[in-house]
Amino acid sequence: MDQVLTRWQPTALSLFRFITGLLLLQYGVAKIFKIPALAYFANPPPLIMTAGALELVLGALLIIGLFTRPVAFILAGEMAFAYFLGHMFKNPAEPVLHPLNNGGTAAILFCFACLYIATSGGGPISVDEMRKK
Repeated sequence: MDQVLTRWQPTALSLFRFITGLLLLQYGVAKIFKIPALAYFANPPPLIMTAGALELVLGALLIIGLFTRPVAFILAGEMAFAYFLGHMFKNPAEPVLHPLNNGGTAAILFCFACLYIATSGGGPISVDEMRKK
């Protein structure tokens, strides 16, 4: 079983990168283009719009696997920043310890997913890999 799964690891990495980029892109689309129209993103402050622009552009680059490592590293930093600035102190009575209470679970997960992609690369199905050949 281990040998079979190990054989598919590079392809799974490419799929993981693609899905992570797609999920980040959806946040960028919601913040910038208001699709879908969510009350939370109806009139976002400039910092949220900047985050949306990063998620839109860098999420698209992550999907195709272009400049994967630096893009994923920037996105990991953005997600860490989002957690510490937007979620960590949302519930002042219980900072950091309870991301379920402050809505920061997705930001933490995206941060570490992007950090993993930054250290692992885009996998075999990526523009970066095609550029090497």
